[in-house]
Amino acid sequence: MPTGSRHDDVRQVLQRYRLNTVCEDAHCPNVFECWGLGTATIMILGDTCTRACRFCAVKTGKPGGVDWFEPIRVALAVRDLGLRYVVITSVDRDDLPDGGASIYAMTIRQIKKINPGTRVEVLIPDFNLNMDALRAVVSAGPDVVSHNLETVERLTPLVRDRRAGYDKSLGVLRAIKGINGNQVTKSGIMLGLGETRDEVLKAMRDLRGAGVDLLTIGQYLRPSGSPRHLPVARYVQPSEFQELRAIGLSMGFRAVAAGPMVRSSYRALELAEGEI
Repeated sequence: MPTGSRHDDVRQVLQRYRLNTVCEDAHCPNVFECWGLGTATIMILGDTCTRACRFCAVKTGKPGGVDWFEPIRVALAVRDLGLRYVVITSVDRDDLPDGGASIYAMTIRQIKKINPGTRVEVLIPDFNLNMDALRAVVSAGPDVVSHNLETVERLTPLVRDRRAGYDKSLGVLRAIKGINGNQVTKSGIMLGLGETRDEVLKAMRDLRGAGVDLLTIGQYLRPSGSPRHLPVARYVQPSEFQELRAIGLSMGFRAVAAGPMVRSSYRALELAEGEI
């Protein structure tokens, strides 16, 4: 349950600047913990996604226009919240030529201009592997660039929108390292969708092979009872998550966060600093 004034302060700032968060739109189970600590994952480019992945609670449909003033509002919200670390994500915008990459780049630059001490992580869509779009984001100077693999190869067509892809996501992560070999990259997968242990280990090896530095592994939770949302096939034991974390570290990941409640941006600062 929400407790404390810090949670209320975060909500008020986000409402003041008319910002969306993946915390609320994606029904994240950690929203009260994170907001209580004064952190939030801000979702830019509207609240309507052009894709319809079967694990996600964000609404799908035809998005509205681009708000070119959104980057400055995000930067001001970061200032008012006093954040040392902020995660920026978005809906997919297949309706835009660059997938929204230019807004990402503007947002990164505005945050760093107004908040020079704040580190910025971006959790990006695949931009349909548009190299110019990826270059625009990386050249803006984010501290971490994240793109989620989401699930194992066999289940990708079932779990993700048809425009997404296992190889496409790995290609995005490889491309980011190709643009800037020093760029810290991050990805995440969900368990409990019907994957096997061997498939999970393969996905982890594939991510490490793409140069990914930081990894999150969490439990899939069905966001609603809608037939569109896949049922949970299995609840994974905490001990299994800890075993996978140890395996991930042995593979060479710089840091691995693994547990039932772990999500892409959960305790992102600690993960980036290797404190998880």
